[in-house]
Amino acid sequence: MKTIAPPHRNPRKPRFILPPGACDAHCHVFGPAARFPYAEGRRYTPPDAPSERLADLHRHLGISRAVLVQASAHGTDNRAMLDAIRQSPASRRGVAMVTPDVADAELERLNAGGVRAVRYNFVRHLGGAPDHAIIERMASRIAALGWHLVLHLDAEDLVEHDAFLRRLAIPFVIDHMGRVEARRGLDQPPFRRLLALMQLPNAWVKVSGAERVSSALGDFTDALPYAEALVHAAPDRVLWGTDWPHPNVRVMPDDGALVDLLPAIAPLEAHRRKLLVENPDRLYWPS
Repeated sequence: MKTIAPPHRNPRKPRFILPPGACDAHCHVFGPAARFPYAEGRRYTPPDAPSERLADLHRHLGISRAVLVQASAHGTDNRAMLDAIRQSPASRRGVAMVTPDVADAELERLNAGGVRAVRYNFVRHLGGAPDHAIIERMASRIAALGWHLVLHLDAEDLVEHDAFLRRLAIPFVIDHMGRVEARRGLDQPPFRRLLALMQLPNAWVKVSGAERVSSALGDFTDALPYAEALVHAAPDRVLWGTDWPHPNVRVMPDDGALVDLLPAIAPLEAHRRKLLVENPDRLYWPS
């Protein structure tokens, strides 16, 4: 089991000023392990990245709201995430991981705690694809709560699981631009398949993870055409997030620099407002 690197210790102040209500729609909290132990059988051990550090980062960056996404290091023990939401219940929401046999009462408890979605990992280094039938059964259960699915896929999964994704009857969000590889070009089959999926009215995508998509591993600008294409394809169904504290990245990004990519990801101010404020409102803070 590998121990992964901590986040950037001194991110710069972004030059780009985020609009009021801007949401980091993909970030994590880890630990502290003394209070919220990491899962047995996990594929990696993160450094503690508790709620207070995330709040400090968001103040520094000018971010008003956050969606906390449960990561595999904590497995289906959502206590650290729920505790972080309790510290700021009006401005935080959550995405949980649950067992297939989770009780209805537990789903109701998670809902009361600010959770609005269930996440599934297809990524190979995190264990590989879950059973489609399990996900579809869960989708039917959480529909009554108004929840959605969040899916963490490898690029090739966009092709392999295309028919399954098209069968989903509730909204689903694809993490990190489907983890496509910038070096393979905009015409690569996984990205063409992702753009086609975005024509579905229930398909959403996060234009996060530039450091994961990038092959340059410097300023990550080779990932920008992919993000911009997705925003153009479905401006009403895109989300953005930092992915702090950046588990399992090849190069640790500066979160201030990631914020400064936003004008290139969404050149139109109206699209930036949808990406950062209006779309998170609809999915996580509906009136």
